[in-house]
Amino acid sequence: MRQFTAGPNDDGMRLSRFVQRVTQGLPQGALYKAFRNRRIKRNGHRAAPDDLLATGDVLELYLNDAYFPAVPGPRKMAPIAAPLPANAVVYEDAHIAILFKTAGLLAHSDDAGRPGLLEAFTARLATAGHYDPQQENTFAPALCNRLDRNTEGLLLAAKQAPALRDANALLREGLIAKHYLCICTNTPPQGLHQAFLLRQRASHSVTIHQQPVPGSKAIRTGITPLEAHSGLALCEVDLQTGRTHQIRAHLAALGAPLLGDKKYGGAPAPLPGLPAQALCAWKLGFSPHIPETNCLYPLRGQSFTAKQAALPHWWTQFTQGN
Repeated sequence: MRQFTAGPNDDGMRLSRFVQRVTQGLPQGALYKAFRNRRIKRNGHRAAPDDLLATGDVLELYLNDAYFPAVPGPRKMAPIAAPLPANAVVYEDAHIAILFKTAGLLAHSDDAGRPGLLEAFTARLATAGHYDPQQENTFAPALCNRLDRNTEGLLLAAKQAPALRDANALLREGLIAKHYLCICTNTPPQGLHQAFLLRQRASHSVTIHQQPVPGSKAIRTGITPLEAHSGLALCEVDLQTGRTHQIRAHLAALGAPLLGDKKYGGAPAPLPGLPAQALCAWKLGFSPHIPETNCLYPLRGQSFTAKQAALPHWWTQFTQGN
């Protein structure tokens, strides 16, 4: 038997999900059988899978020890001690942080265990006493959006479970706008472009289709060309759906691949100093209609830009030097 006490970051979580988070390899059938056989108790009483946890609830799990990880905690390990890059924090409050990721840096650790920006931020929180993995059952700081390794720009990080839920809800409802800057090897057509994206897992790439195909997902990409110079175009992209490689592949399908994006047919950059692919998550905009009950309510109507980004500086150098 293992006993857990629900903490603030477990508050409101379904009990069945909590059990899945603190165990390892527990089949779903065995999980629900344990509920039926009263082998999962909450505050000494029979519990149901849909019970919502409250801070302070005492949970008793009468399950085989093999289902519990050797090292408890949300990540089964302490935060990776990686230094947070200078000027990486664009904004921070008690609930969330907006971080700037340089091109070439992982957003989060990969399968090889190499640390990313999230691990560096988590280590910073732990050092400051704002996060203790040994005191958490299920939660660890998390990113609410993702960027490819070779894409620079802004990432939204949640420091608490309620903030993660609230930020994800705003993203789903379109109340956080994600705007990108990019440099294309041709000028793409302006407007809102709709298509279907299919992941090709074997080649770690995606394909774009004008009609739905089995396994594809609908995508919407808003494109606004801003400037053109020497065959290149600086564009702003409003990412209305966030699929893997969406911007890169969609622009390539429109005949305007990103500068430097070898995977999708982009030509190399004529000057040094540009990320591998000329793409930057440039701005996060928070709707003025964020509900007052949401953790991110104080950010309503605000926007944040990646002033540290290399891409706009490269474009200025390119246009002034040619």
